[in-house]
Order: sequence, then structure tokens, then C-alpha cells
Amino acid sequence: MRPWFGVMLARSPDEKQAFKNGADLSRESYYYLSMSQSAKYMETAEAEGGVVIADLVNFVLYDAIKAGASDIHIEPWENSLMVRLRLSGVLKELIQLPLDLMEKISGRFKAMSNMVTYESSLPQEAHASAGPELGGVELRISIFPTARGEKIVIRLFDPGNRKFDLATLGFDEKTHAEFTTLLARPGGLLLVTGPTGSGKTTALYAALHHIANRAGASMSISTVEDPVEFNLPMISQSQINPTKKFTYAAALRALMRQDPQVIMVGEIRDAETAAIAVQAGMTGHLVISTTHTGIAAGAFTRLINMDIEPFLLSSSIIGVLAIRLIRKNCPSCSLPYLPEPSLLKLVPQELIATADFHKGRGCSECLQTGFIGRTVITELLIPDEVFRDAILQKMPTRALHQVAVKQGLRTLWHCGLNQVLTGQTTLEEVMRVISVDEI
Repeated sequence: MRPWFGVMLARSPDEKQAFKNGADLSRESYYYLSMSQSAKYMETAEAEGGVVIADLVNFVLYDAIKAGASDIHIEPWENSLMVRLRLSGVLKELIQLPLDLMEKISGRFKAMSNMVTYESSLPQEAHASAGPELGGVELRISIFPTARGEKIVIRLFDPGNRKFDLATLGFDEKTHAEFTTLLARPGGLLLVTGPTGSGKTTALYAALHHIANRAGASMSISTVEDPVEFNLPMISQSQINPTKKFTYAAALRALMRQDPQVIMVGEIRDAETAAIAVQAGMTGHLVISTTHTGIAAGAFTRLINMDIEPFLLSSSIIGVLAIRLIRKNCPSCSLPYLPEPSLLKLVPQELIATADFHKGRGCSECLQTGFIGRTVITELLIPDEVFRDAILQKMPTRALHQVAVKQGLRTLWHCGLNQVLTGQTTLEEVMRVISVDEI
């Protein structure tokens, strides 16, 4: 077996035969079998005289879906075509393929998603379905030209494995109660902020699902998204199309004549969209949207930088939820540990003595990662009069954050630290998603 075939991890002939027969595999069996199915196919294909690209792509998709990956990265490196899976927010190598397969694999994904197959010098993006044999998982395929060839990233959406229930997102009791109270407001702008992959879309969909279940047919709910990732019951969803000038701003203007009570805007990207969203929030609509900022207070300065007047923000924004996803310790292999001294300095001395620091060492249950599943850490900023006065003074983000903390804001750091002190995750994991200047 050549090095680029990856590692065949199956431990016994019985396990190999079970996989060939399509047996229902346990987590442990899957770790040793399914994650190497692509490599197993490559080994067999070479012995039998050739690789069928459609089959290879299906095996890569199968491996990713069975592992619960959110993304597949296929990237030309110097000597190989690297295939990696994003598992619980972290990239893990699946297999390395020969570089001469790059154009064929790229062509296969282009054909699956009706892209321009002969175009290799421009970025392309489209949707496709993995097919019923792979559970009907939806694929969002992005192809980007690089100096070594085309890089392919596939986002996986499994409609059958998504439940948009606020109660199961991992919010602490206080945040859950305050957030649901905000969702009951008749108007205002509610923002969810965080980097890509932090759970913003899931939080938005869960919020809409909560409103729809609470109000039933008495509530008119509309969304403008890019793209529509899941179809939600009782909600009118639309997807923007910039090539036809159907932008967020154009869609919002049109929606205002549709008599909605709740509007979800996928993202506030520009000043025009921001202005319409703020105006809608002030005229009796509950508008829910996202921005890309680090901490909750940053949403205000970002919108001010879009030339939105501070007095409009102070009167329209009813709350900002900053959110991050962190991995949870594996209960099967979690053991007491002591964080690195440099990180331990960040923990208040009075809390260290009673802290229950734990870390997973890696086992078959967690695929040797030490973690199983993810949960959220949150920072919910609800402006009060003191904070609104600070907005009117156009204070910078850090100063706004300090005002909010003095008014009782429970920060991302405090939320994450609480989970570290109770042994649910590690200090290193919290610091992976929070920068030092956000503490």
C-alpha cells in the first residue's frame, strides 16, 4: 500500500467482512473500519487496475457522513491531494490521494452540482444531494482556484440529524430564559454574533422554531437567507440571488410589504441592509439576524461603522447573543489533569483549589480525540439605560464591553470557565475558541 492510501485500520477479517456486508457498526467498529473505507477502496482499485472517480467520491462522502463531519476539505498539497474532515470544529486527516486525481475529482463534484465543468480559473459554488444511498444529505460545494490547483470544500447538511430546539442547544438556564423572553418581544432587532462555524445559523433556526411553535398559525414569519440551509415548517424562506440583484436589502424592502411580524435576515453585510433592518425593528417587527464580531459589544461598533446612527441602535437593538461551540470531554476516558501553567494564570486563584479539571485521554468511544459532542458558551448582552448612554457616546468596543460587564454581563470567558471548573471541557478547548483579548 502506498503512503497516500492512508492507513487501513481494520483489526480483523471478521470486521472487514462485516463492513463489506453492510452490517450496522458500533462506534468502536466504525473507528476501525468506516474511517478508512476510502483507503480500502483505493487499495482494492489499484489491485484491480483503476480508480472509478464516482466510487471514490462516494466513499469519501460516506466516510464523512458516518463520522458526523460538518465539512470535507480536498486540497492539493505539494506532493499529494489531502482529504480532511472537520469533526467537532477541528480538521482531521482522512486520506491522502495522488495529485493526478485532482482534476477528475473536481470534475466529478462540478458535474454533481451542475457547475461549469471546464472552468478552473474562477471560484464556483453550488448545491447537490448525496443521494438516497447516502441518506439524502445535502451538499454545499465550493471550488476555489489555488496555485497548485482547485481546492474543494463541501459543507454537509443532514436534514434528518438536525433538531432546532432551544432547550437542547446547551444554553445555561439564565441565558435560555432571557433569550426566550426576547423572542416574545413584538419588535426590535435581535442579533447573534460569532465567527463562521460557531452555531449562529442553528441558534437562528431554533429561535424561529420556538416562535413558530409558540404562536402557531397566528404569526407571519419570513426569512431571507444565503443559502436556505434547512426547510422549516410554517415559515416562508427565501434565498438571495445577487446575480439578479435580489440582495438582502432588496429582499428586506420587498418583505416589508408582505405584512410579516418576524423577519430573519441571514447576515447584515452592508450599510443598506443594516439601515433597513434597524428601521424594521423600530416599526413593530421582530428582526433576527447575525453579524461577524468577536464579542457582543462589537455588534454595536460594527453597525456604527456602517454609518448607522447610535441613537437608532440604542432604541432598536433589544439584545446581542455572542456564541461559540466547544467540545465536551469524553465521559468514558476523562481523567483529572492540571492545565499548563500559562493557561492556569488566567483562572482566579480562589477558584483553582475547588476546580475539577478533567481531560479525555482518548478511547474508542471518542475516536481517540478525548471529546464527544459539542455544547455552546454564550454571552447575552441586553442593553439597559447605562449601556444605551454608552452607545450614544460612540464608545469603542472594549469600553462598551467593560460597561456591560459592570452592569452584570456574563461573558463568553466566564461561561466557558464555568464548564472547565466543573470538568465538562478543558481550559485549552475554551482558549481555542476565545482569544485572550475577549477575556
